[in-house]
Amino acid sequence: MSKRPLFISSLLALAAGPAFAQPADQQPPPADPQPAPADQPAQPPVVQTTTTTTQTTAITPPVEPPAKPADAKPETTTTVVKGKTEVQFYGFVQLYELYDSTQGFNEQMQSGAIARPGTYAGNHGQWQTSARHSRLGLKLSQPVTNSIKATGQLEMDFLGNQPSNPPTTSESAFYQNGTFRFRHANVKLETPYLDVLAGQSWTLFGWSSYFHPNSVEIQGLPGQAYKRTAQLRIGKTIKTEDIALELALSAQRPPDRASATPDGVVGAKLTFNKLKGWRTRGANDSVLDTAGIGVSGIGRKFSANEFAATSTKQIVRYGYGVSVDALIPVIPATKESHANALTLTGSFVQGAGIADQYDGLNFGVAQPALPNPTMANPAPAYTANIDNGLALFAADGTLHPIQLQTYMAGLQYYIPPAGHAWLAANYVHASSDNAALFGAKAWTSSDYFDLNLFADLTPAVRVGLAFSYNTQTFAQPAADGNGGMKTDATNYRGAGTILYLF
Repeated sequence: MSKRPLFISSLLALAAGPAFAQPADQQPPPADPQPAPADQPAQPPVVQTTTTTTQTTAITPPVEPPAKPADAKPETTTTVVKGKTEVQFYGFVQLYELYDSTQGFNEQMQSGAIARPGTYAGNHGQWQTSARHSRLGLKLSQPVTNSIKATGQLEMDFLGNQPSNPPTTSESAFYQNGTFRFRHANVKLETPYLDVLAGQSWTLFGWSSYFHPNSVEIQGLPGQAYKRTAQLRIGKTIKTEDIALELALSAQRPPDRASATPDGVVGAKLTFNKLKGWRTRGANDSVLDTAGIGVSGIGRKFSANEFAATSTKQIVRYGYGVSVDALIPVIPATKESHANALTLTGSFVQGAGIADQYDGLNFGVAQPALPNPTMANPAPAYTANIDNGLALFAADGTLHPIQLQTYMAGLQYYIPPAGHAWLAANYVHASSDNAALFGAKAWTSSDYFDLNLFADLTPAVRVGLAFSYNTQTFAQPAADGNGGMKTDATNYRGAGTILYLF
C-alpha cells in the first residue's frame, strides 16, 4: 500500500465535513497527530471530540388534534352567553325560647289582641321553642352597563301562613314544618337620573327598614309600623359632601280585593353623612349608619261592597297616613370602634284606614250584623272585600276608616371596652279614637315595653335575652274571674335567642 502524504490525510479529514466539525462552544482539539513510521501504513487522523452538557428547557410542541374520519360531519360553532351575575349569600340560623304569661301568641306578638283575664288563655301561660325565624337571602348584582347598575334580592324564612295555630294544629306540624315564604323579591335599577325598584320590598311608608329598632322580639313590635309589599318605586338621591336627600314615589298593592286603584306613597329622607351611629336593626343586622330624618305619606281609596247580603254597588271612602321617623346618634361611633355608642330611633304615625301597615293590627274590631233579618234569612252575612281593621260599616250603613295613632322610641347602648355587648330598650304606644264603635272585643289603646341584652360571642354567633311587657285597654269591661270587671289585659314575655349569622 502506498503511503499518503500528510497533506492528503488532512484533506481527507476536511472532506469529512460536518460529521467531525467542532461545536462553536467547544475547546479546540489537541495538536495534529504525528505521521506514522515509514514501515507502517499511514492511518487516518484521529479527531478527538469533547461533549459538553448544557441545561435546556424543553418546549413541548402543540399537540395536533387527531385526524377526523373522512365521513365526519362539519363542526358547528356555538357561542354560549354566560351571565356575569355576582351572588352574595346571607342570612342566619336562629333559635327562640319564649315564655308568655298568656296563651295565643306564636313567636311574634305583632299587634294581636291579648287574651283577657277570666278566660282560659288569659289565665294560663305557654312555652315555645322555635327555629322558624331562620332566614336565607340572596343579593344579586351585575357589572354596570350603559350607566345602569342592576341588582336583585331574594329573601325567605319559614314563618309563612300555617293552616291554624296550636292546639288545632299539632306541635310538630306547626313548629317543625314551618311554611317557607318569601320576604323580599325585587329588582333595583340605579341610573344617573332615577332609581327604580320593582317587586316586593319594604314599604316606602315609614322608610322601612332604615328606622327600625333593636329587639330580641321578632318585628314588627306591637304598635310598630312594619310592612313589606309589592310595589313599583321611583326615586332620586341628591348628594353633597355633608348631606344626602332621597326623594321617592311608589305605587303599592291596594287594600281592596279586585281594586282598581293602587296605594300612593311619597317620601323624603335627609341623612347627615358626617354624623354616624352604630345600631342594630331587629336582632341580626348591626351596621354603621348616618343620622337621618324621614317623612312619608300614604293615600288610598276604599271601594267596599255595599253593606248588604247581596251587593250591587260600591261605597267609596279614603284613607291616609303620615309618618315622621328619626335615627339620632346620641353618642356617635366610627368604623373602627362602636364602644360607648348610644343610638336613638323614633317614629310617629297618624292616619286612618292604614292598620295593614302594621303586623297583625286590627284593634279587635268587627263588622256589625246586617240589619233587617228575615224569616228566610234570619242571620244574613256580609261579604267584605276589605281586610278587617281598615274600614268598617256602622249599623246605619256608613263606612268608617279606622283611625289610629302610634309613636315609638328606642335606645341602644354598646358597652365598653369593645362594644361586643349592648343594651336596648323600646317603648311603643298605639291608640284608636273610633275602634270602640265596632264590636264588643275592640280595644282602644296599647302600651309595649321591652329591655334587651345582646352579646356577640364570635363575629358569627350572637345571643340575646329580653323581657317585655304588653298591655291593652278594651272598650268594654269583662269579668276577670275573681268577681270583678276589667278593661285591661296584660302579657309578660321572657325570651332568649341564639343566632348564627352568615
